[in-house]
Amino acid sequence: MNSTPQAGLYPESVEELRRRTRDFIRGTVLPAEPRPGQALNLTVRRDLAQAAREAGVFAPHMPVEYGGQGLALEHCSPVFQEAGYSPIGPAVLNCMAPDEGNMHMLNLIGTGEQKKRFLAPLAAGEISSCFAMSEPHPGAGSDPEALATTAVRDGSGWRIDGHKRFTSGATFAGFAIVMARTGADGATGKGAPDGATIFLVPMDTPGVRLGAPIHTTDRYLPGGHPHVHFDGVHVPGSAVLGEVGLGFTYAQLRLGPARLTHCMRWLGLARRAMDIMLDRANTREIFGAHLSQLGIAQEMIAQSCIDLETSDAIIAKCASLLAVDPKAGSALSSMAKVHCSEAVYRVIDRAVQLCGGDGVSDGLPLAQYLNEVRPFRIYDGSTETHKWAIARRAVSSRRRAVEGGEPFQGSVHNHDGER
Repeated sequence: MNSTPQAGLYPESVEELRRRTRDFIRGTVLPAEPRPGQALNLTVRRDLAQAAREAGVFAPHMPVEYGGQGLALEHCSPVFQEAGYSPIGPAVLNCMAPDEGNMHMLNLIGTGEQKKRFLAPLAAGEISSCFAMSEPHPGAGSDPEALATTAVRDGSGWRIDGHKRFTSGATFAGFAIVMARTGADGATGKGAPDGATIFLVPMDTPGVRLGAPIHTTDRYLPGGHPHVHFDGVHVPGSAVLGEVGLGFTYAQLRLGPARLTHCMRWLGLARRAMDIMLDRANTREIFGAHLSQLGIAQEMIAQSCIDLETSDAIIAKCASLLAVDPKAGSALSSMAKVHCSEAVYRVIDRAVQLCGGDGVSDGLPLAQYLNEVRPFRIYDGSTETHKWAIARRAVSSRRRAVEGGEPFQGSVHNHDGER
């Protein structure tokens, strides 16, 4: 099994960056990993990030002008997978969620001043950020239109009130990207439900308050997933990111690529699990043979190979489509997210099973890998929500095709030719 993602299918400049990233992760980052289940020490992260800059692999997705490596989205996958081979690799390379997705959004729609104030230090790793979207029930979760946080005009600025939760990275964040409902006030009439708007809010703004932490199975994301309260938070008009009333539209610009980069990073971790499984299968003897010679182990290995390669393929197709047709690419990213989140979990779970007792101990990192990737089937939209949307799009697309003249294929034919 080749554990290199899509080797040879990208431009040589991308291949060269992939190789350097691979060498850096395996030579520098892996020896510095914390024990399974322990968070990455922030001082260690800063030191590793500086080493990544010196190695020329820092912020692979960002333009060179911001200190990055200039990768286009359609070329990110092989590099992000190499970063994801270590659970702390993406954080060290500054291509971890939520910062990576926030950088992408700021670069697309931020003003020059917003890029200078927020994007430049974020890309440089000088600060971190969070994306404040999810809310306690009955607020926004799988259904974004349930958004309950509000922003109302307050002189030349806005007053934000609301309660967010699962605000990943908020504990250490320098600023939040906040989704709030702005009603009809200033909405452009372009289909954004009730004029939702996105705001850039420094975390030290009066009225912003960190709430209780949420203890989840994943441990490696710096800053956790705490509650965040916005109690009468006053921000200037310049805090609006993009146009007033187009918040949900912009969110899709962020979420489509962000789902896909999640897939890339976690696929890299699945490749790590695969290598652990293969090394065990090639050296562990049982019933007079190596595990690799036993049929049931071969079935597990083969299914994992298939899961890795099909995930790699759908990621590559989706990344290419996002570059030329963002709407279609965002729709395909739902399928990629569902497939990859489940495939990655299967690969790691098989590795645990094949490694037996060691697989569920902290002698190997596999059990913690399961804890890390299990929430991915919920984060960025649950699997069931995505499947609902996928089915709706398929049904609607076929109905329009038939109404437009495509032959109807659902009729029953009798043997005498009648219908």
